[in-house]
This record gives sequence, structure tokens and C-alpha cells, in this order.
Amino acid sequence: MFKSNLILIAVLLVPLSLFSQRLQKFPRQIPAGNYSGICAIGDDCYAVVSDKSEEDGFFVFRMPIDTVKGKILSAENLGFRSSGLPNRDMEAICYRPSTNTLFISGEKDNEVYEYTLDGKRTGRRLAMPEAFRKADSNYGLESLTYDTRRHLFFTTTEHPLKGDTLLCIQAFDDNLQPVRQFLYRPDVPVEKAYLYGVSELCALDDGRLLVIEREIRIPKLKIGATSKVRIYVVNIDEADATPEELYRHSVLKKALFMEKSTALTVVKRNFSNIEGLCEPFPGFLLMVADSQNQYKGLLRDWFITKRKENKSR
Repeated sequence: MFKSNLILIAVLLVPLSLFSQRLQKFPRQIPAGNYSGICAIGDDCYAVVSDKSEEDGFFVFRMPIDTVKGKILSAENLGFRSSGLPNRDMEAICYRPSTNTLFISGEKDNEVYEYTLDGKRTGRRLAMPEAFRKADSNYGLESLTYDTRRHLFFTTTEHPLKGDTLLCIQAFDDNLQPVRQFLYRPDVPVEKAYLYGVSELCALDDGRLLVIEREIRIPKLKIGATSKVRIYVVNIDEADATPEELYRHSVLKKALFMEKSTALTVVKRNFSNIEGLCEPFPGFLLMVADSQNQYKGLLRDWFITKRKENKSR
């Protein structure tokens, strides 16, 4: 996959027309990597996973944000916290406040393990249904989020499970047991894509759920690569149980929340393959985009902040 450490941090709040943005980079503070997921852990700190890190674990970055001016004040790498185990293609990460622990999904083994804040595994993991464990390791568990209102974890695969045409969003309770499933209809690429599918879920403070869908096209010479990212919002409270199968629910209705297209050309280098996001504060989102370890010096590590503007301006 087209993976890296191009980090885009965005502050978003509907309606989209009320946003301004600020582009920032911190090349001396943030090391090159393949960052694919991010979550807030408090004290202006964020845990970030890299799908190609040397070992299983996560980085911690301190990035205080001025939420009035919509500006990242500074960036500091607090280091990598390893579990001492091999990398398993870590794709997403979330934080559970009640236990002060992190959960990380791996696409290589399609498992979600629990970690302490020093990077060690606790020995617990989500009780993943067998169908998810058997998912293609190239299109498996890319996403993970924790809903603090409902006390539920949510994850899904990048592509539908074998034999399905719809994605299955699986929910787990605080006992780490599977409790509900929700069906989601992903977009169909209009053209042949190098990479496409769902790359992340994000539970919002208001109870809604965001779903990232992305389409990546990369020509042989790489120049001319394009990325189209659509973020949809769904409301799981609107999902009613079907008479045929109470465990699964009707297809979720989705509405477009945000759309972003970027490219890599001779004069334009804003290509961004968004792979993760979180909501560190109500109404704010932090997005992580993968640039394959600053691919051949063409892609950069950007931080983009967005904030809601005053309507009177």
C-alpha cells in the first residue's frame, strides 16, 4: 500500500463552509515514518501508529493547538514505545479513558490488542469474530475507534468480507465482546484504482460516526498520482434491526461530510492518502495521511489545522 508519515491534522466542524485552514510542517521535530493512525491521549499528546515501524508499538507526539487561532503551536517527538514484538502492519489506534489504555488494530493478523501507555501489551484483545480474522491481510482491519458515550469500540475492514457486497462495521462492548453489527455500503470507484476502500472510522462526541473512503491512483512513473478522499457521516442510532437477523442491522444511511482531492505533479506535491483521524476535542478532527516515508523526497510531512470561523466575518 501507499503508506508513510505525511501527517495531515485537520480541525473540522459542520458546516464545512465555515472553515479556514493553516498549513504547517515540523521537519526537525517529527521523524520520517509511515504513520497510519492517531488518537489523543491527553496533555496535548497523541499516540500514532506506523505500519512499517521496526516493532509493534506506537509513537507519542506532543502537539499543543491554539483552538482560537487554529494553529499548532509546536511539535515534539516523545519517542517510540515498543511492545517488544514484531510489527504486524499496525493501521489504527484508539484510547479508552476508563482504563487509560490504547487499542491497536493490525492488518497482518486482523487482531486488536490492548496496550499500556508505555507500549506493553496487557494480554487482552477484542474478541474478533472469525470472519474478520480470515479477511485478506491487504484489505483487513484498517480502522478502529472508541465511542466514549456508548462505551463501544468500532472497527471494519478496508473491503467487504468474502462473499459480501457491503461492509460490516463491528461493535464491541467494554468487556471486549462483539455485540452489534452495522452494514455500510461503500462507494464503487468510477475508474480503476491502485488502492481504494475504507481507511478509518471515528466516533464523534455528538454520537455520530465518520467513515473515511479513499481512492488512490498511481501511474507507473508515480508523477500524476491522485488521491480522492471522501468522509461520510452516519448515525448508528438510526439503524433498525432486520427481522431476518437481529444481530445485524439495516444498511446505514450516509451523508457526505468532506471531500478532498490531491495530486503529485511536477509543480504540485500535496498528494495525501488519508488513513486515520480522531476527535481530540468536541468539533475538532485530527487526520493522518500516509506519504510512504516522504517518498523519494517528493512528499512532505504536513500539519493542516482547520477551525470554525465566526459567522459574522
